[in-house]
Amino acid sequence: MKLKFGTVEENVVTRDEFPLEKAREVLKNEVIAVLGYGVQGPGQALNLKDNGFNVIVGQRKGTKTWDKAVSDGWVPGVTLFDLEEACKRGTILQFLLSDAGQIALWPTVKKHLTPGKALYFSHGFGVTYKEKTGIIPPADIDVILVAPKGSGTSLRRMFVEGRGLNSSYAVFQDGTGKAKDRVIALGIGVGSGYLFETDFYREVTSDLTGERGTLMGAIQGIFAAQYEVLRANGHTPSEAFNETVEELTQSLMPLVAENGMDWMYANCSTTAQRGALDWWKPFRDATKPVFEALYESVKTGKEAQKSIDSNSKADYREKLEAELKELRDSEMWQAGAVVRQLRPENN
Repeated sequence: MKLKFGTVEENVVTRDEFPLEKAREVLKNEVIAVLGYGVQGPGQALNLKDNGFNVIVGQRKGTKTWDKAVSDGWVPGVTLFDLEEACKRGTILQFLLSDAGQIALWPTVKKHLTPGKALYFSHGFGVTYKEKTGIIPPADIDVILVAPKGSGTSLRRMFVEGRGLNSSYAVFQDGTGKAKDRVIALGIGVGSGYLFETDFYREVTSDLTGERGTLMGAIQGIFAAQYEVLRANGHTPSEAFNETVEELTQSLMPLVAENGMDWMYANCSTTAQRGALDWWKPFRDATKPVFEALYESVKTGKEAQKSIDSNSKADYREKLEAELKELRDSEMWQAGAVVRQLRPENN
């Protein structure tokens, strides 16, 4: 159906118009091979299995993720295989390895992309930046994308709760004439609440911007700045954390998610209203140049190249752990660990 978002009309697919029964019918003869069991793999694979689809998992043997797949109920030699065997068996290959992992495994995957198969992504990176990744699919297959707007953990959690996480979908290449039905059926199968149409380029540029911006990079930067200002002015760690993070995540953001920012503004104290209305534009004006620089770096491929160069190095995991340790050991997130323990549901 077509829906207006503000003044712009967009294509949206809901569960009402494409119910789970229809998705099962579309994919009844398919073997869905989920390649990779890291970030998105577990949520998508388990949701598809629970929704009645024929799913197998491909993962490197002898890894923690292989062990996790076994603990989640996937059976070696029956529904769990090494990556190449899963590629052979699957008619739809869900390529859910990391971007660096996709580059490394591409020669193996490509070898098994026989006519009529589908290559599925949850991120437009590999195909959009093909000059950098070398991922150029053959012409006689479907190349499709379903990108849940959240982590694999959230996708699974919301599915188990009977809810759904919205996703975007795209068709890059229709080699069989049934790519659109396949991708929408998969989107419904992985547990999407609704699906909105995009393309591979728009998905990856918006995604890279969001991750570096308000979803993760910018929000951590804003948290750190406010926390440091409060601490420098004599506020205790618990007070600084509660006023910076806890109230936002536990009280206010759920209200924004349910009703919108305007509703939340209208339902807080008049003092808070006045301050928020006075200060949101200065914050916008201060950060917009940073977002413009970020988007330019994404659009020109600089961010993609940084990711490829960094994530392909042998010592990537060690360096990542050092950077994560800096966050984990910061006073703000040490305070956060204590605050979380004190929440009523944890006592």
